Amino acid sequence: MIRQNEKDAVKRLSKAIEAAVSGPVRIMEVCGTHTMSIFRHGIRSLLPGKIELVSGPGCPVCVTSQEDIDRMIALSSLKDVTVATFGDLVRVPGSGKSLAQARAEGADVQIVYSPSDALDMALKNRHKKVVFLGVGFETTAPTVAATLLQARAAKTDNFFVYSCHKLMPPALDALFEHTDAKVDGLICPGHVSTIIGASAYEPIVRRFGLPCVVAGFEPLDILTAILLLVRQHSKGEARVENCYERAVSQKGNERARALMYKVFEPKGARWRGLGEIDESGLSIRDEFSNLDAEKRFEIKTCESEEPKGCMCGQIIRAEATPPDCPLFGKRCTPATPVGPCMVSSEGTCSAYFRYGNHA
Repeated sequence: MIRQNEKDAVKRLSKAIEAAVSGPVRIMEVCGTHTMSIFRHGIRSLLPGKIELVSGPGCPVCVTSQEDIDRMIALSSLKDVTVATFGDLVRVPGSGKSLAQARAEGADVQIVYSPSDALDMALKNRHKKVVFLGVGFETTAPTVAATLLQARAAKTDNFFVYSCHKLMPPALDALFEHTDAKVDGLICPGHVSTIIGASAYEPIVRRFGLPCVVAGFEPLDILTAILLLVRQHSKGEARVENCYERAVSQKGNERARALMYKVFEPKGARWRGLGEIDESGLSIRDEFSNLDAEKRFEIKTCESEEPKGCMCGQIIRAEATPPDCPLFGKRCTPATPVGPCMVSSEGTCSAYFRYGNHA
């Protein structure tokens, strides 16, 4: 329940935003958790009509390429292999089926809540080869790196990681360099920023002249970020501001990054909606190759196909919103998802469907 002093603060911020707006402002919230929070708390209803909020490539499941989804499903079909994954991935449709459908056909697909759960599974079931599907940004990669170090220390020979981890700054750089995404400022992701630090967005500001504000996930955090972005835009300024200082520093978590890069190294990666982006993914270093599922298994798939009619790619690029998609709310619903943006708890389509007054 929101306390009265918080309600008063929300009103003050809303009035300050309205007073600061001098013209149309299009703001991108990069993080999927921000998208959900904006809908859940009715943030849009508190803003003047001149402000438009759009979502960016901040849902890790949503930006995982169709090819990688198909390869994960192919892994689940291998003999004596258990695929361990976070829950959101299970229902994402591949070119032919989903992990959930593969499980219904006999594949061993287990939902876990951390990579260490998957390692424990491998240690307790030595006759099974356990493959953890590593999907996420800089926030989750250090914990997966720590798990791989634990696996090496335990000398386990039946635990592997399929790494689809991605790095946020190269994706933002590619988004504004190579697509038609047009925004006037960024609400930068809070969780990712705890690791990479607020200073990681300085190149975006310098290269594209985009104001950036790092924000937390409460209504006051988001409204404060919007106010700071509107003020920068109205004054023709562009800089990085941090209104999530209780969790995010300028340099971020250097120990977590050191741990991450001890196990992983940057590589080119496939992104749904954005294509191949140089140095935007994390591959497992050669010294840990015995734990790398890509190197230890022969993964065979047919040519991957994007879901017909699905506009997830355009939505990720902020070139469309879910209601623009002819499948949204019709053939594509949370019960019958066509694309990952409707599946993931951080997906834009899921947020629009749950909170967007969709009948």
